[in-house]
Amino acid sequence: MRTSGLAELEAVMSVARHRSFRAAANDLGVSTSALSHAVAALEARIGVRLFNRTTRSVSLSEAGAQFVSSIAPALTTIQTALDEAGTFRDTPSGTLRINTSAGAAHQVMPVLIDFCARYPDVKLDIVTEGKLIDIVVDGFDAGIRLMEIVPQDMIAVPFGDRQRFAVVGSPAYFARHKPPRTPADLRHHQCIRSRMPSGAIYQWEFERHGEVVRVDGTGPMTLDETGLMLMAARAGVGLTYLTEWTVQADLAAGTLVRVLEAWTPPLDGLALYYPGRRHIPAALRALIEVIREHADAQRVARKPQPRAPTTTPTKKRATAKRA
Repeated sequence: MRTSGLAELEAVMSVARHRSFRAAANDLGVSTSALSHAVAALEARIGVRLFNRTTRSVSLSEAGAQFVSSIAPALTTIQTALDEAGTFRDTPSGTLRINTSAGAAHQVMPVLIDFCARYPDVKLDIVTEGKLIDIVVDGFDAGIRLMEIVPQDMIAVPFGDRQRFAVVGSPAYFARHKPPRTPADLRHHQCIRSRMPSGAIYQWEFERHGEVVRVDGTGPMTLDETGLMLMAARAGVGLTYLTEWTVQADLAAGTLVRVLEAWTPPLDGLALYYPGRRHIPAALRALIEVIREHADAQRVARKPQPRAPTTTPTKKRATAKRA
């Protein structure tokens, strides 16, 4: 790693973003000691401490916060210039950082694998987390989330099937409990509750004929990971509320049974989104094209195929009469 100029500034920005020398070093692909020496060299040259360091935390000093605020726009301009110059390459290259949820990442993985095969000079850095973040502030090129939660100031590229949620339980559970017919019946059931990244408990949402119902069920478990919810539901602990995509294999295998299907209408599917006020890197443009190709292929696959014309003598005569 170079220890002067732009590399030092990038080192400072990465440490400021991650609040960790180790995480920043991983982000930049250098050793922690090399990163620490680069930041220390810059601090020595300008004569101020940019970070307050303890054995457990790293935070910007007052001077560091002002310094980062001042250099961020300039670094963005430089990066934009580099990206624009890169568009003259024959093939896209560089690293694309994408923030998404674990569930969305599983759904979009076939598209990302196809993209990697087509563009071997591009490296994808996928970060999964439950909470919705500011992808610009946290240094991401794009995000992938459900369309309904994409921030309004972002450009969105929809793809994938529409999403539905499903209330499911095991056959063993329903052998002991009568299946609910309406969301109100859930008060008589054991519900596997879901904790959101914010710490709040997620209320199950239902809708039918314009009536919207939210249920905060009770039960023996509160979990924050989809795989654990599936395990508990399969074991007969209670009912869980997950996306159709997550439970489709269990429904097909009969290990889980769906209820209240009429109360879970479809929602918009996934979307890749990115800020529109900055230059779009060539690699991101290429990913957008691959996503659109997959979306078009899905639409064609879903389109009903026309039936072969019937040629029985009876229907021929009927057609002649109508003509």
